[in-house]
Amino acid sequence: MTSARHAHVVGLGLIGASVAMSLRDAGWRVSGTDVDPEVVQRAQLTEVISGDAPNEHVALIVIATPAGAVVDVAREYLARFTDPAVIITDVAGVKGVIVQSVADPRFLGGHPMAGSEQRGLAGARADLFQGCTWVLTPTPATPADGYTRLHGHLREIGANVVAVSSADHDRLVALASHVPHLLAGALMNQAADAAREDAVLLQLAAGGFRDMTRIAAGDPAIWPDILFENHDAVSTALMALEERLRVLRAALDSRDRESLEASLARAALARRQLPGRALSSENMAYLRVLIADRPGSLARVTMTASEMLVNIYDIEIAHSVEGTRGTLLLAVDALQATRFMSALQDQDFDVVREQ
Repeated sequence: MTSARHAHVVGLGLIGASVAMSLRDAGWRVSGTDVDPEVVQRAQLTEVISGDAPNEHVALIVIATPAGAVVDVAREYLARFTDPAVIITDVAGVKGVIVQSVADPRFLGGHPMAGSEQRGLAGARADLFQGCTWVLTPTPATPADGYTRLHGHLREIGANVVAVSSADHDRLVALASHVPHLLAGALMNQAADAAREDAVLLQLAAGGFRDMTRIAAGDPAIWPDILFENHDAVSTALMALEERLRVLRAALDSRDRESLEASLARAALARRQLPGRALSSENMAYLRVLIADRPGSLARVTMTASEMLVNIYDIEIAHSVEGTRGTLLLAVDALQATRFMSALQDQDFDVVREQ
């Protein structure tokens, strides 16, 4: 039997310590550990954690180590804690290799799309995940109960949860996160090299340059593992970007004003359309979705939502007495509800919108 409010965080860097602080502020008792004993000591002294070891009834274990260590740590904790209700997740920026290597339904891969130019325990913030997108990568073996509980825990700390397959995560995040980090570093290095001859250059760096290169100040030690693990997707995205830059350079060299304006206009429109609208309860719709009470059914629903850019703001599962079917209770954007319902009905789900 798990303790409903005891979480353990493995790795107390920026993300791990921020997870600990956000769970602590949400009323959890949080323990934590790190490869550096001094970090653990500081975390206890500053009350980021209340101890360095989980008890046998821990409900949630969050692995916040470098990506290359996640598989071994996950296997260690899965073997150590045998309670079928325990949830073990991670925060690594690459998911495919990890999810494929940890074949246990109690493990559910995750990745918060949040960060800071600050590093380590000292840069951690309890509000880091407020409004951020937190990706979960369920598999057909993921139990509906485990998914809904983790979804609820993440909503509790302010995150917006989306679900995609691990392969889709790695392909998409290569463009949304990994390549931007490489580009920020390359641009910053280019400016720094130029500033050796023209020192005034960095004094001329305006807001746009600072915004584009802010992430280059992050911890470089975490990135090689992520980039190597996601090599294929990152390499493909870089090649596509190289081709786009080649086209832009050709337009510049040929003084093709129309092409340059069209490219910048498309970018401006796409930027304005980035998701970001916050919802109040009166702008939400509540759906009841009848599903087979077995692993994989909920993943189909949540992944459909993610593919359609429909945020599920709250989720609950009610089991039937017979135990073969269940009802998902979903809170979604009212403006997207009808379209989402139709997509689920096309997949033979029974969906009812509450009045």
